[in-house]
Formats: sequence, structure tokens, C-alpha cells
Amino acid sequence: MAEPKPVKFACGLTMKNRFMLAPMTNCQSHDDGALSDDEFRWLTMRAKGGFGLTMTCAAHVQRVGQGFPGQLGIYSDTLLPGHERLAKAITEYGSLAVIQLHHAGFRSPAELIGEAPVGPSDNEKRGCRGLNTEEVQRLRDDFIAAAIRAKRAGYHGVEIHGAHGYIIAQFISPQYNQRTDEYGGTLSNRARLLFEIVSGVREQCGNGFLLGVRLSPERFGMKLSEVLEISQQLIDSGDIDFLDISLWDSFKAPAEAEHRSKSLLEHVVGLKMADVQLTVAGQIRTASEVHQVLAAGVDFVSIGRAGVLHHDFPVQVLLNDEFEPVSTPVSADYLANEGLGPAFIEYMRRWDGFVEPHG
Repeated sequence: MAEPKPVKFACGLTMKNRFMLAPMTNCQSHDDGALSDDEFRWLTMRAKGGFGLTMTCAAHVQRVGQGFPGQLGIYSDTLLPGHERLAKAITEYGSLAVIQLHHAGFRSPAELIGEAPVGPSDNEKRGCRGLNTEEVQRLRDDFIAAAIRAKRAGYHGVEIHGAHGYIIAQFISPQYNQRTDEYGGTLSNRARLLFEIVSGVREQCGNGFLLGVRLSPERFGMKLSEVLEISQQLIDSGDIDFLDISLWDSFKAPAEAEHRSKSLLEHVVGLKMADVQLTVAGQIRTASEVHQVLAAGVDFVSIGRAGVLHHDFPVQVLLNDEFEPVSTPVSADYLANEGLGPAFIEYMRRWDGFVEPHG
């Protein structure tokens, strides 16, 4: 059996091993964003199953920022009781409790939020209204307020969701951000919202609060060189404890031809990390792949699909260097036994070949 290697963060907190549960969309909380028993069970089973850090799904910081049905919210103090319950239970299992802060921007379905979605700029194709400068600053403040709320609830920290084409990524993207104020134009202006959120969270929540940022280097108009530049600036700022890069596939070559001399992973581990910890996500499913990614210079792995299939994935990998997850498709009953509620199981049917067809 391999010995778990702890990860020490600059904020002073220690993660007991090198396994983080990735923030997983699961669609199983209440319509108003309140925590459900199903979501509580899904997350606490992973904490009990050995994940050193248990991260919630993306939790919206504004009601209008909801991205999917049944999404956990943290936009109001009325939602605090569920978060207090969840953070306490995760912590009792010896896992760091972290909530991901999110706003879907123009990816918010109008039929879900009851109005046109918002984004950095008007976008007729997306039916999106561009925010004015005052609204951008209110959005920044609502991210910071959500972090303060998370700290009050007992979470060890937060992750700012700047990936996957959601609102922060929309601001960073030159494809979607057509603004002419201080939040548009140059890369530093397009990234301004992210940096103002990060510095505000650090200032308001203190140096002992765990703070991470998730970025993705491709899709949704993102440029690898710009994402790497932003990543290095975040590291150099001294404000973050960890950087979470969602690679979609940790072993692939970049989509942009000029960067294909190295894999995406090689580009990312080339960052000068100082005392910031690095995690990546993307197709890390077997013990062998875990070891391969860690050996490349990543500090801890972010596990999604394999964590759905095995609530105790970290334990299995630490016990067996050759561990491989159960083959898919799996039955709905299997997933229910692994802590997924009916809505989450139904959502997982969108993943090709993951769940057996209805009988």
C-alpha cells in the first residue's frame, strides 16, 4: 500500500493526500439553490471515501447566474443552513471542504432564470445582454460576498470558476468580450474581473482561507498563451493557494498548431509555481494515469468520472498501483449505491455509454 502524501498550502492548511474531487455538475439540489439530501449524500460519501479535498459543484453567486437545473446556490444568506451542514460533515471525515463559486453568464438558460442571460457584451446569437460597468462591479462584489458567506458556513476555502466558457472565461475571451471600458480590449483588461475577485476574496477572507482558481486553456475562444500568462500572473500575485487547470484530456496535444511541440500538460507544468499548488483534471481514471500526472510535476489530481464510479477512488489507488475503475456502462442501481440521486443519474445519461439504457 502506498503512503498518502499530504499537500501543504501556503494558507497553512494541509490536504491529507493528493486527491481532489472535481467540481461535478449533478442537478440534484432544490430549485432555489438550497442543498438537497441527495447532494449532501453524494459529496459526503466522497469525503468519507478518502478524498483529501472535496469540492462542491459550481455554486452560483447570483440568481441570474444559474447554469443548470438543480444547481447548488450560494447567492443568499437564506442558503447558509445547507452549506453549514455540508461543510461540517465533509470536515468531520478529514477532508478539506471547498465550494466552487460560479456564474454561467450567457450560458444561463433564459427559461431557467426567467430573463435574458448576461455576459461581457451583447450577443444576439446567444440572446445575451452585455453588462454595464456598474453591473460588472456588482458581479465582482457578489463573487466576493459569496466567498465571505462560504467562510461563515465553515468551508475551508473557495475556488473561483474561470473555466469552461462561463462568465469569467467569457470576459477573458477576445471572441466574446467586445467591451471598450476597463474590462475589455487588452488581456489585462479582459482578465481584470478575475483579478479583482481574487484580490477581494483574499482581502476579505484573510490569509488562512484556501483560495484557488480554475481555468481551461482551450475552447470557448480561449488562447493557450493567454491562459498561461494569466496563470503565471495569478501565481506571482501571491493571492492564490492553488491553480486548477481543466485540460479536458491531460494527455492530449494543444489544439493550436503553434503549441503542439509539447502536450497541454507539459505547457502547464512549465509554469513557475513558487508556493502555489497545481492540480489538473481531464481523463485521469486509472491508478497508472494518476501516477503519470503526478510524476509530470502536478501536486494533486482532480478526479471526476472515476470519483463518480468509486466514492473511495483514493483508497483504491493507494491500495493498488494497478487499480482501474469498473467498466461502463454501469447500472442505475450501481450509481445509486455509489451515492448518486435520481436526478444525477439521469444527468449522467448524457455521457455517452456511461449508464445502461433504461430496462
